[in-house]
Amino acid sequence: MATIRLTAAQAVVRYLAAQRTRIDGADVALFAGIWAIFGHGNVAGLGEALWHARDALPTFRAHNEQAMAHAAIAYAKASNRRRVMACTTSIGPGALNMVTAAAVAHVNRLPVLLLPGDTFANRLPDPVLQQVEDFGDPTVTANDCFRPVSRFFDRITRPEQLLASLPRAIQVLTDPAECGPVTLSLSQDVQAEAWDFPESFFAERLHTPRRQAADPDELARAADRLRRAEKPLIVAGGGVLYSEAADVLQGFAARHAIPVAETQAGKGSLAWDHPQNVGGIGVTGSAAANELARDADLVLAVGTRLQDFTTGSRALLPGGARLIQLNVAAFDAGKHGAEPLVGDARRTLEDLGAALGSHAAPAAWQARVRTLAAEWNGTVDRATAAGNAERPTDAQVLGAVNRQAGPEDVVVCAAGGLPGELHKLWRASGPGRYHLEYGFSCMGYEIAGGLGVRMARPDGEVFVLVGDGSYLMLNSEIATAVMLDRKLVVVVLDNGGFGCINRLQQACGGASFNNLFAHVDHVAQPPGIDFAAHARSLGAAAEAVTGIAELESALSRARAAAGTTVIAIATDPLASTAEGGAWWDVAVPEVSERSEVRRAHDDYRRAVGRRKETA
Repeated sequence: MATIRLTAAQAVVRYLAAQRTRIDGADVALFAGIWAIFGHGNVAGLGEALWHARDALPTFRAHNEQAMAHAAIAYAKASNRRRVMACTTSIGPGALNMVTAAAVAHVNRLPVLLLPGDTFANRLPDPVLQQVEDFGDPTVTANDCFRPVSRFFDRITRPEQLLASLPRAIQVLTDPAECGPVTLSLSQDVQAEAWDFPESFFAERLHTPRRQAADPDELARAADRLRRAEKPLIVAGGGVLYSEAADVLQGFAARHAIPVAETQAGKGSLAWDHPQNVGGIGVTGSAAANELARDADLVLAVGTRLQDFTTGSRALLPGGARLIQLNVAAFDAGKHGAEPLVGDARRTLEDLGAALGSHAAPAAWQARVRTLAAEWNGTVDRATAAGNAERPTDAQVLGAVNRQAGPEDVVVCAAGGLPGELHKLWRASGPGRYHLEYGFSCMGYEIAGGLGVRMARPDGEVFVLVGDGSYLMLNSEIATAVMLDRKLVVVVLDNGGFGCINRLQQACGGASFNNLFAHVDHVAQPPGIDFAAHARSLGAAAEAVTGIAELESALSRARAAAGTTVIAIATDPLASTAEGGAWWDVAVPEVSERSEVRRAHDDYRRAVGRRKETA
């Protein structure tokens, strides 16, 4: 057997570079690159290996470890999980900065390979710089924090362990059902140790997505349920996009006259004006989708985790309807007492459509769908129309951006009040044009995520909508976008603090406290941040505007610009779109001196009682 002598770090790099995938009939590298922030735990090992392989496996430098992992995750999401990126850090704080991003990937079922450096496997120099010492277990390091937020975790303490660990890592990253973050913790001394690896280990390998067919009995049962249904509803989740099943779903919904409601991850599965698209579902959903969900007698959920924002904390879904869960992961297919339909979304929808033949939902249900969808589109028109207020609403801002966005453009967002407004009101032109991280709702994802989207989708514009709170948490990758010449249009909505949680605080009867700068204790004066000046200091073009008219002019200039532009606009911190939506279970204190809290708790108990009635 022919062998080649390599360090463990060189073996990792060579193996990753040998992995291939097929996109639109062409074989391309599975790994589009590796993000790296070097330190003493990875610069001598992985850093040297990456320098030699930089043509086969490009290395990108970021400014924050969490942010670079967000960019890698967003790249995978924008690529429908068909291509991935890796991230490497030193030990200690650099590694731990990626744990939050690992949780983002874990919750959202998105692939990313994390390669943090670790302490010495031989322990001779212990304790080393940045080492976390467990008094009772010397095998514990900071990287053990990755275990609960990784689909697969391994600590490499010998070079030859890579023979088993690397193939397993790739299997998890590319498997539709297991897909999620993988962490290989690389002991820093082992990175530099050599071993004689089989040359065959580094042969190119092609990875194509498995399209699992549904069990025939489950498929027949689902088809029978759909034929019998008087009021069927489809809920489209992110799995529709990851399976590249949007076109099949569009045809399925049209042929069988079944309305489609979309989760945050599934939004864009149907173009907003598709006759069967009734908008977002759940807490941040449209009035049309939620009313249909309340009356449905059968719900076919496709590729969704059915988290509480989608189900209205189980008060909305499944309600009185029979629930069928079509999902490639059996774990998700069995939730909420559903009848499971385990299989690839695209293949199973094709098979389900063949079984249904020409069957269509009853005419009365179709007529109601058309009426409710038209009414909701009128609501969207009114909420997003341009106004003259000096501090416009979030809805008016996103309306201005939506009017500027072309069919190839993408909107990116993650946390705060904006995701709710976007889910209700944004008009997505089709698959991949709406990019929200709302499984973990991670503040700070937005700008780094926008960079990842831009790297995956070089055509069109990438509009990043971010609140001032998220911007202040993590804005460093504006500098990376400028450095890499990856254009973003970033709109910063400045509402003077954490406006979304301030509204939730008041809705639960609490006083406005510690969220808006105006209501924070021990503050001499509000900071008065000049976001445009700050963005310019990071290398972007930037301007501050007042009102929607100025915003629309600035957006037009940003479209015409060659590089990244940041636009800051002051917005109303109290306003949100009242129409649509559903109950969300946020526990309210039973005991309080505030009468507002006591009233809110009474409302909460009544809502919990109504949920029990529908269970």
